[in-house]
Amino acid sequence: MKLLALPLFAFALLAAKPAPVEAPSVLPINAPAEVVANPANKLMLQLSNGGTVVIELRPDAAPNHVARIQTLVRQGFYDGTIFHRVIPGFMAQGGDPTGTGEGGSKLPDLKAEFNSLPHLRGTVAAARAEPEDSANSQFYIMFGPKGSLDHNYTVFGRVISGMDVVDRIAPGEPPAAPTKIVHASLGDGSAPAAAAVPPAAQAPAPAPAQGSTPGN
Repeated sequence: MKLLALPLFAFALLAAKPAPVEAPSVLPINAPAEVVANPANKLMLQLSNGGTVVIELRPDAAPNHVARIQTLVRQGFYDGTIFHRVIPGFMAQGGDPTGTGEGGSKLPDLKAEFNSLPHLRGTVAAARAEPEDSANSQFYIMFGPKGSLDHNYTVFGRVISGMDVVDRIAPGEPPAAPTKIVHASLGDGSAPAAAAVPPAAQAPAPAPAQGSTPGN
């Protein structure tokens, strides 16, 4: 499946008046106590830039998207993937095993779970193609607020630790030396153990030759 670049589609949303969208029920910005108490709702991303990002997942807002992330993490799917589209001040997008922005997992695409959680600094949401029900494995992390994306993408979490690490993700579309997810794990430990990686191998890999995205 060929995914449209997130910023390209976001621009389309601004350029054309979107169809009216029914506002979802308002969810609390902070996760409910039962969500916080479940260690499986903590996603840790160990990055090749030397830091770890901790994301609090929100199954109360997007249960199917959170379940998908947890499933893929437990399979080791994200280990070794890169952030292939990183726009300073906007967002960092990753989760594509091909590193091109056009790939996903072998699992079926997900039905949209648009909700009231806003796009703020640290928001984590599902990237998708133009069809609403086309999210699969790709996600993005917001560097700053962007209200025009609210209710048009499925927000499923927020960074609660390591935003300084997110800020250090290599920029580019694609980056010349992309930042890599060395290892993704959940707070309950239900993920493959991280392999021992020699320091030289932890250096960001060069961008794949076919990494350019449509619209560039």
